[in-house]
Amino acid sequence: MTNSRKPPYSTVEGINLVSSNPFLGVFFHWLGGLASGSFYVPYRGVKKWAWEVYWLVGGFFSWIIAPWILAFINTNDLLSVLSEAPSESLWWAYFWGAMWGLGGLTFGLTMRYLGLSLGMGVALGYCAAFGTLMPPIFHGEFVSKVLGTQSGQVILVGVGVCLLGIAIAGLAGRSKEKEMTDEQKKETIKEFNFTKGILVATFSGVMSACFAYGLDAATPIAELSAKHGTTALWVGLPKLCVVLLGGFTTNLIWCVALNVKNHTGSQYFSLTASRKQQNNVDGTTVEPGVDRVPMLSNYFFSALAGVAWYMQFFFYTMGETQMGDYKFSSWTIHMASIIIFSSLWGIALHEWRGSSTSTKTKLAIGLITLVLSTIVVGYGNYLGVAAKP
Repeated sequence: MTNSRKPPYSTVEGINLVSSNPFLGVFFHWLGGLASGSFYVPYRGVKKWAWEVYWLVGGFFSWIIAPWILAFINTNDLLSVLSEAPSESLWWAYFWGAMWGLGGLTFGLTMRYLGLSLGMGVALGYCAAFGTLMPPIFHGEFVSKVLGTQSGQVILVGVGVCLLGIAIAGLAGRSKEKEMTDEQKKETIKEFNFTKGILVATFSGVMSACFAYGLDAATPIAELSAKHGTTALWVGLPKLCVVLLGGFTTNLIWCVALNVKNHTGSQYFSLTASRKQQNNVDGTTVEPGVDRVPMLSNYFFSALAGVAWYMQFFFYTMGETQMGDYKFSSWTIHMASIIIFSSLWGIALHEWRGSSTSTKTKLAIGLITLVLSTIVVGYGNYLGVAAKP
């Protein structure tokens, strides 16, 4: 008698392992990293909105609109798949998504206090470690599947290389922070605060790893999607709808609470913003008045940021289908890719301007190490696929 419940990391039913291509999976994860590393850039175009306003507007596109539209387009019988899914799987996917939402909230604050380069490096370092290693440990597969196989051992080496790359990139960020004057920090990151940023980044990274737990809990949903005839690359889209719904709940509650506390609820609809009296740096006074709010561009840039954010997991689920029995390793590749591309954006946005050659060299070494880690992890998955009869 066969067991109807598949192992947490078995290939989704209906996907032929022989057709898996881990290096193609790595490429998809790179695309996801590009999307995630870039999503915060459009928010720079939002003017005269409070953080909670543009974060929630972008979140509607990230957690509700984009996931459901793309799942409806690419999934066979989406509503049937979700209605047939085990209630336990739906609950835990939603719960871990809600816990991830706490990390997502503070992730935005991390960017505000540390900038793209340093903020991504610290937060995602914690996220990579917890999100990659905890699921197989929790399921009791770490010894048998990771330590007990050649492919698992190579993947574990890749995880170690990734963490090393994150550490080097973090050292580069720390060196940059020491070298820059307060004026330089404020010029590129207006709310720079190293101590507060590190504390927020630590919490954000640990809680953000919950997304990986949610995807793992939602494995039965992907299996049902395959049974309904969904193309292999898209079977993971329905589980994103559930996990992101949990994240949406947490973010909605928090942002609405801030709207009430800060009296910013009117910003969603108001074409004008009140200007308080304040003194400029040159000693001149800005009198109270009313400013026009660029509503159309604010909604556009927030929506663009939201869709870009979602695309990271759109490509993530595609890459996950190509990783064979070691899908959990996708998280490492994803984290490494995000840090790579966010650091490149940090360079493009002059966050590293004024840094010494030594600091920039550390950053370069860190990025090269991260690229190498994705290749090592991909090779480990390739060994696992090649070993299948």
